[in-house]
Amino acid sequence: MSTLLDANRITSLCRAASNDLLIEVVSQTVSTNTDLRQRLEQLDRPVLRVAEQQSAGRGRAGRVWRAAPGDSLCFSLAWPFARGLGRLTGLPLAVGVAIAAALRTHDYPVMLKWPNDLLLGGAKLGGVLVETSSSRRDAQTPLWAVIGIGLNIHPNRERDDGVPHQVAALGQRVDREALLAMLADALVEMLMIFDNQGLAPFIERWQQWDAYAGQTVIVTDQDTLLYEGVARGIDAAGCLQLHTTNGVIAVAAGDVSLRVQSNHEA
Repeated sequence: MSTLLDANRITSLCRAASNDLLIEVVSQTVSTNTDLRQRLEQLDRPVLRVAEQQSAGRGRAGRVWRAAPGDSLCFSLAWPFARGLGRLTGLPLAVGVAIAAALRTHDYPVMLKWPNDLLLGGAKLGGVLVETSSSRRDAQTPLWAVIGIGLNIHPNRERDDGVPHQVAALGQRVDREALLAMLADALVEMLMIFDNQGLAPFIERWQQWDAYAGQTVIVTDQDTLLYEGVARGIDAAGCLQLHTTNGVIAVAAGDVSLRVQSNHEA
């Protein structure tokens, strides 16, 4: 197991920290997303909170996210948006693009799985969970989003045993503090663009890194088959484009899983 994270070193390596981003490190908490959501009304600046261990870390649809102290990165970023809730459509996809692009600069050929997974070698490397505040007093009050990210950094058999899908990790020789600082900078850069332009600037790269492009897939909800067809990327709203026997349909993000028809789940 690696040494625990040092907030001061992460801050020193992160360009965004010099532009009002606060970085917090805790050894253990229930959930970094939950922590920040409970503080949104008091926040006056963006905050990135990382925990070595979460007792109730969550993925999409309330699924448990498993992590190991020293061998994973579990962090959340609270960010204020000038635009309304309707303009945040597709934010998880843009987050995926930002993380994948940053990792690709270090020769990790990360691919994306709709709507919120990061894959490496066809196995799950990480995931994204975006939650928004429900209250906005007026047009001048920022709308806050909390962006949660979990990444497997070093291999860890105890963490990965029993997980119902293939698991990937970046490798043994990874400096987690330098990596987190780099990812924070990539996210902040992306969020500034997204607040002004929405998903549009990120669609081309999402399509380029779509792990299932052109493959026949099934979409399920709670193990119930919803759709079957050929994956054709995403539309302007971030919906999955699925070519079915009845034509092309748009599937909105939600409590769904996407699998290759062979039932091999990435």
